[in-house]
Amino acid sequence: MTIDWLHFTPWASLAGGILIGLATALLLLANGRVAGISGILGGLLRPSRGDIAWRVTFILGLFVAPLVWLTMRAMPPAQIDHSPALLTIGGLLVGIGTRFGNGCTSGHGVCGIARLSPRSLLATACFLAAGFVTVFIVRHVLGR
Repeated sequence: MTIDWLHFTPWASLAGGILIGLATALLLLANGRVAGISGILGGLLRPSRGDIAWRVTFILGLFVAPLVWLTMRAMPPAQIDHSPALLTIGGLLVGIGTRFGNGCTSGHGVCGIARLSPRSLLATACFLAAGFVTVFIVRHVLGR
């Protein structure tokens, strides 16, 4: 993956961060739920009565939001340099790590840190460290 620095948009990124913060705060205030994507998606796999509509709405919002953005501005083209098999393995490892960590980056990194949760601070530090180690291994050991 290559970052397109020529089209980097700090104001749009800031607006996106603010919207993520607002969405998580609104979900917590209005519904009493933490906006961890893995937990929301996992709750759909084992649904309980009265717990499906808000989860489906939240997941649909993740797909609709980029479409709304596309009506206003074009997105830079994505360049993915790795094979679908490698991406699938990476996705599975993220899923396994999410289960071991009792949450994902959005749950721990956005919501947990905002609540000053020590567990989320540790989990986010572990996520970042694993990312650094993975990039080092892929780029410098495997030479990709």
